[in-house]
Amino acid sequence: MEKDTGQVVLVADCQTYVKSLHQMHLHYPSLILVPDTFLSTLDGALAPAGKRASSTSLLLEYIQEEFPNVQMEPVGRRYWNDSGGLEFVMQLCVENDERAGMIMAVSNKYYALSAACALFKYVEGRLNTRFAAGSLRVKYIAVEGTMMIDPDTARNLELVGNMTYKKSPHSLFGVLHHTFTPMALRLLRANILSPITQHSSIEARLDVVEELIDAEDRFTYVRDALKPLNKMDLDKLIVMLASSEAKVSTSAKPASQRVLQMLNLRSVVKNVPLVRKALEGSNSQLLRIIHDMINDERIDVIDELVSEHLNDECAPAKGSLAAVNARVYAVKANCNRLLDVARETYKENIGDIYQLNRKLSEEHELPLTLVYQETGFVFVLKKADLEGELPRGFVNPSLKKGRWMFSSMELKKMNARMKDALDETLLLSDKVIQDLVAQIVSNVGALYKASEAIALLDMLWSFAHVSIMRNYVRPEFTGTLAIKSGRHPILETLTSAGTLVPNDVYCDNASCFQIIQGPNMSGKSTYLRQVGLLAVMAMCGCFVPAEYASFRIHDALLTRLSNDDDLERSLSTFASEMASSAMILGIATSRSLVLIDELGRGTSPREGVGISHAIAERLVDLKPFVFFATHFSELTKTLSKQPTVVNLHLSVQRSRASSSSFGMTFQYKILDGTSDDFNHYGIELARLADLPPDVLSEGKRVAENLAALQTQQEVSSETHKTAIRRKALLKLQTQLTHAYKHSALPDRDLLAYVARFQADIVKAFLPTTKNV
Repeated sequence: MEKDTGQVVLVADCQTYVKSLHQMHLHYPSLILVPDTFLSTLDGALAPAGKRASSTSLLLEYIQEEFPNVQMEPVGRRYWNDSGGLEFVMQLCVENDERAGMIMAVSNKYYALSAACALFKYVEGRLNTRFAAGSLRVKYIAVEGTMMIDPDTARNLELVGNMTYKKSPHSLFGVLHHTFTPMALRLLRANILSPITQHSSIEARLDVVEELIDAEDRFTYVRDALKPLNKMDLDKLIVMLASSEAKVSTSAKPASQRVLQMLNLRSVVKNVPLVRKALEGSNSQLLRIIHDMINDERIDVIDELVSEHLNDECAPAKGSLAAVNARVYAVKANCNRLLDVARETYKENIGDIYQLNRKLSEEHELPLTLVYQETGFVFVLKKADLEGELPRGFVNPSLKKGRWMFSSMELKKMNARMKDALDETLLLSDKVIQDLVAQIVSNVGALYKASEAIALLDMLWSFAHVSIMRNYVRPEFTGTLAIKSGRHPILETLTSAGTLVPNDVYCDNASCFQIIQGPNMSGKSTYLRQVGLLAVMAMCGCFVPAEYASFRIHDALLTRLSNDDDLERSLSTFASEMASSAMILGIATSRSLVLIDELGRGTSPREGVGISHAIAERLVDLKPFVFFATHFSELTKTLSKQPTVVNLHLSVQRSRASSSSFGMTFQYKILDGTSDDFNHYGIELARLADLPPDVLSEGKRVAENLAALQTQQEVSSETHKTAIRRKALLKLQTQLTHAYKHSALPDRDLLAYVARFQADIVKAFLPTTKNV
């Protein structure tokens, strides 16, 4: 439960612990409830608060390790009851179109319903809060249907936060965040951490973004309709009005807050028709669905109820006295006779205070003014307007920012009378508000639906806004990862225009394991992160920074990108690498995207090559899309027999900085194959260092002869010939499948295109045939 927004999420029973853990990280807990039998000491008593029990369940130990700073509370085992949970759900779930389907889906989910029962019992008993019937938005979600992103991947890719500075906006969330409402902000964060995997849903979102980009009027109308809702949290407003303390409060402060909340609710309800009008005549199906969601007659009913009881001219105002008066006069006259009397008394008390101010100003010939504070009115006088000391009769003087602030005994008495009248007014207004809320609650489902629709529209408008600003393109989903001139979305916001080097990506079933080499600082890590970030953006339904982009829908994004020690878990660099690798091998499927950077650097080179090769081989067998950056050039040879392995490298240009020094210029450009320059890097540097020519020539001759001898042995081997045939056949299969499913070429051009495949396959098989 998100207590502030009143959203309750029932998660599908899941046999895979890592997916349940993913859901807990997605909805990061501030409090975790567990059965009291999980926290039992040897004598059967509950463990003291804040102390770990001497006998604890294994599941609880795992949770404590994963969330060490999150408080855990025991709830009696008898409250973990599935039938009780179903009763709570049926009683509190808002009346909407999804209610019947949700109840049917959860009716046999024992663990989810048991947890729901314990949750609501805890909220009632310990938090002293109850909710009106039919006032909560209860959702049931299955863990399938979203791409799994583990917490380490989210942190290393800087999906929702910058690794260096927590408050920095330089993250994917910061790039895409141009939303107006807090509901859209939460939705954006949830989508980035858990992108959807339903192809039709992604395409529907992309249709909306494309329409908002192409239709400038629509884009402007939607923006102007969302602006008045800026920072208006409809979810919180609903739950604040629908929930109430189990013990009725006689304090004026909660009453004042409820009046303010109702004024805010009225502002939202008044602006919903503007959003509705902005979406009229939309072409994309999703925009029409959003229009229908907010085109609910129950919203008009709520608007009529609010207009019937609240004054139109009263709005939540800034400034102390103006804000108080807005609440005092929020409720219309003649709704409650006692309220009218209390308001008149309040008005008279305010008038008496201003009369006192005029009287004292004339009496002492001082330009006194009044300022309202939380405790009441005080006199204010500029320091320059006072010569000498304050006249007698004034008390509690204080000097702040060049102004004297003080009071008098008569003013204090008037403040007390005014405060009593104000409290009485707010309490009576609250009674009218509570009666109004009771009528609104029966239609609260329309507000939840409107909140959801506005949040989605706001997020998609934000996608369109950033796509226009950064010149993004619409991605396709063809099953092949193909990006032309892709750009890193976060680095693009930090560099000046034209300085970021774009790169191409191509990965399909025939080349699903890509080894990337290059010296330090050449851009390997940036390239890997760029691939992951663009995949997340596309699956969220946003355009991407590239000239062209095609993606495959992935079930998980798994990475090993950081080479630091994990001090929290007392793991060395190598142990941390192996823990991440074990997680990747345990979860990865043929639909996953895997990014691995410098695996095996935490141990000796020989062991590093061995373990990297073994892990790479397993990933080749699993067939996910893998981008494997490494310094181990041996892997390009040991894995070359695998038909799906492709070698890439980052280009580097050698240069002489001066007559006495040499260096290299990083071009940050990805190229096919292994780099010969990279393999003979030492000889090139020796040439720049002005070694004798005969020494250089002998060194190069020996290196080339050794390389030629090794290549000749590889080429003449039957294993090498078989590997070439397999690569060629797999590539041909992938090309033909892609052309059959996605080609839009005319027949003649398509025949010419396929003929090139034939030429390539003949060329690949001819050398082998001649040797037979």
